[in-house]
Amino acid sequence: MAKALNVNPNRMELSRLKRLLVVAKRGHKLLKDKQDALVKEFLVRARAVYSLRKEVESELGGCYGGFLMARAQTLPQMLEQTLMMAGGDLKVGVSYKNVMSVRVPEYGFPKQNAELSYGFATSPGSLDVALDKFLGVMPKLVRLAAEEKAVQSMALEIERTRRRVNALEHVMIPSYGEAIRSISMKLEEMERSTLSRLMVIKEIVRSH
Repeated sequence: MAKALNVNPNRMELSRLKRLLVVAKRGHKLLKDKQDALVKEFLVRARAVYSLRKEVESELGGCYGGFLMARAQTLPQMLEQTLMMAGGDLKVGVSYKNVMSVRVPEYGFPKQNAELSYGFATSPGSLDVALDKFLGVMPKLVRLAAEEKAVQSMALEIERTRRRVNALEHVMIPSYGEAIRSISMKLEEMERSTLSRLMVIKEIVRSH
């Protein structure tokens, strides 16, 4: 049920409320269209993210399999020391774009000059292969992070838009409509009362 607005029953207030009702209905339509477009884009991106995640997880499984093989072929202390020496300087570019008023990230992974800076003679070949595979999957991993962040941001915007649409649809627009009907009825009642008084006065004047 719409909440009654505390307004003065006069024609100026009636005109103001009618203008507000027109604006609220127009805003509701625009927000509803935006919500529908966001949901459509969200579903497309969510499906793409799901496919990309499965692909990345499959490739990472191959990397972890190589690490497990390397762990089985060397002592844990030597493997840990080797991995500590295998660090590289990887860079990720960050930019943003606007998708239907949602600020979504774009992470770029330019060609890297990463080198495996450890002694190959003291490390198992499976470790070299695993690290090389991991470097190969990094661009997809970075793209997945950007896409998942975009989907999360769009989900938040959809929820915000939904709340605004509901507020207009179930609170503001019904309240304006109810206030307009109430003022119109009171003005009509005042007009009838005035007309009745005028008729009485006219009868009194005529009788004299």
